[in-house]
Amino acid sequence: METPLLVGLELRCPPHLFNTHSRPSSSLSIPALSLRILTPTAATTSSAVIELPANVAEAPRSKRHSNSYLARKSAISEVQRSSDFLSSLQRLATVLKVQDLNVILRDFGISGRWQDLIQLFEWMQQHGKISVSTYSSCIKFVGAKNVSKALEIYQSIPDESTKINVYICNSILSCLVKNGKLDSCIKLFDQMKRDGLKPDVVTYNTLLAGCIKVKNGYPKAIELIGELPHNGIQMDSVMYGTVLAICASNGRSEEAENFIQQMKVEGHSPNIYHYSSLLNSYSWKGDYKKADELMTEMKSIGLVPNKVMMTTLLKVYIKGGLFDRSRELLSELESAGYAENEMPYCMLMDGLSKAGKLEEARSIFDDMKGKGVRSDGYANSIMISALCRSKRFKEAKELSRDSETTYEKCDLVMLNTMLCAYCRAGEMESVMRMMKKMDEQAVSPDYNTFHILIKYFIKEKLHLLAYQTTLDMHSKGHRLEEELCSSLIYHLGKIRAQAEAFSVYNMLRYSKRTICKELHEKILHILIQGNLLKDAYIVVKV
Repeated sequence: METPLLVGLELRCPPHLFNTHSRPSSSLSIPALSLRILTPTAATTSSAVIELPANVAEAPRSKRHSNSYLARKSAISEVQRSSDFLSSLQRLATVLKVQDLNVILRDFGISGRWQDLIQLFEWMQQHGKISVSTYSSCIKFVGAKNVSKALEIYQSIPDESTKINVYICNSILSCLVKNGKLDSCIKLFDQMKRDGLKPDVVTYNTLLAGCIKVKNGYPKAIELIGELPHNGIQMDSVMYGTVLAICASNGRSEEAENFIQQMKVEGHSPNIYHYSSLLNSYSWKGDYKKADELMTEMKSIGLVPNKVMMTTLLKVYIKGGLFDRSRELLSELESAGYAENEMPYCMLMDGLSKAGKLEEARSIFDDMKGKGVRSDGYANSIMISALCRSKRFKEAKELSRDSETTYEKCDLVMLNTMLCAYCRAGEMESVMRMMKKMDEQAVSPDYNTFHILIKYFIKEKLHLLAYQTTLDMHSKGHRLEEELCSSLIYHLGKIRAQAEAFSVYNMLRYSKRTICKELHEKILHILIQGNLLKDAYIVVKV
C-alpha cells in the first residue's frame, strides 16, 4: 500500500498493521516510527552562546519540495474542498496520481461523504486509476454503512489475483463480521481459499472475532485454529485473547484453562485480559473455588485485578450463591471507585431476587439510590421484574410509573418490563400508554413484547385484539408459541370466531413445526361447529 504523501514521517511497519479489524486494542503493539529531521535545532545552554565561524553557512530551514509534489498537494486540497469535485477532478486528472486519489477517497470516508466517495471510486474505475488500497479503503468505508454495497464492490473486481489480495479480502471479511453476518463471511472465506487466497494472521483474527458474537461460535473457532499450521501461522497473544473470549462466551472453562497452559508452553505470558476471559468462563457455573485460585495466581505474578476482573468475580460469587462474599466484594468495588454506575448493584440485586431474597435485593436497590449511583434505569427494571415474580403487582406498578417519570427514553428491555408490570396489574390505560410510547420513540416490539400483550389480551377477554396482535407478531417474523396459540384458538372458538381460529392454526402449521394431536382435534371441532366443512376437511387431510 502506497505512502500517501511525503511529510517527513516514515512508517516502519508492514501495511497490514493498519488493518486492525479484529485485534483487541489492549493487545495491539504500536508501530515503530522514525522521524527524518528536516530542520536541525541549534544547541543552546544557559551559560554561554556559541558563535559559528563566519565562513560556515547556516543550515537550510526546510527542505525544498519539487514543483510536481507541490502541484499534487495543491490538487488534492482543491478536490477535497471543491463543491463540484468531479469537475475539479476532471481538470486535474493529469496531475493526480493513484496514491493522491486514495488520499482523497479516505478523506471522503472519514468525513462521512459517502456519496462523494462512491462517485470518486467509480471515476477511478472508469479511468483505470485504481489500486489494492483503493478497493480496501472503499470496501471498509462503504461496508460501515451498507454491507451489500461493499459486497457488490468486492464482486465487481475484474482481476482474479486482485480479488484474492489478502488486504482486500480482510476488508470485506471484516465488514461482514462487524455486521453480524458470520455465516456469509465463512462461506465467502471458503470461496476465497478455493480461488487461491493465502490468509494471514489478520484474516484469522477477523474471523475469530466474529465467533465471539454468535451462539455456538466455539466449534467454528476450533475449526479455524486447526487451519493455522497449514497456512504457516502461529497463534500470538492477540489470537489467544480472542480464543479465550470465545471460550468465556460459551462457558468452556476447561478449554480456556488448556489454552492458558498452551500459551505458557509456547512462551507467551498471559496478561490481565487473558485471565479476565478465563475468570469469565468460571461465571457460567459459579465456580468460585477456581476463581479464587486464579485471583491468587494473578496476584503472585504481580498482576493487579482491574475493574472488569473484580466485577466478573462478583458475577462468579453471585452465580455460586455466595451472597455474603458478594456484598463484601461490592464494598471493595465501592472503595476502589469501581461502582460509580449501577452494573454491580444490578448483578447482585438480580441474583438475590432470583434466589427468593426479594427484601435483600430491595435493600441493595435502596442503598444504591441513597448513594446517588448513576443509573440508566436497569436497576428499576430488575426490581420491577422481581416484584412481578413475587406477585407484588401494586408495588411493581408504582415503580414502573416512577421509572416513566424519571427516565424519558427507555430501551426495549425496560419498556417490556414496565409493560409486563402494567399487564400483570390489569392497568389497561397504562398498557395503552406504553404502547403509544413505543410508537413515539420508534421502538420496534420484539418477541417478548408480543408475548406479553397476547397473554394480557386473552386474560382481559379481548380475543380479537389478541388475534390481531398474533397476526402482527407473525408478520414480523417471530416464531409463534404453540401453547399460547392453542389458548387463543380455544377462546376464539368460544366466541364463534372460527375463521380467525383457523388462521392462527395455519400460522402454526406453516411455521415448519410439528403440532400436537390435541390441537388438530381442537381446531377440527371448532370448524365443524362453525359449519366450515371445507376447512375441516383440510385439517383431516393433514
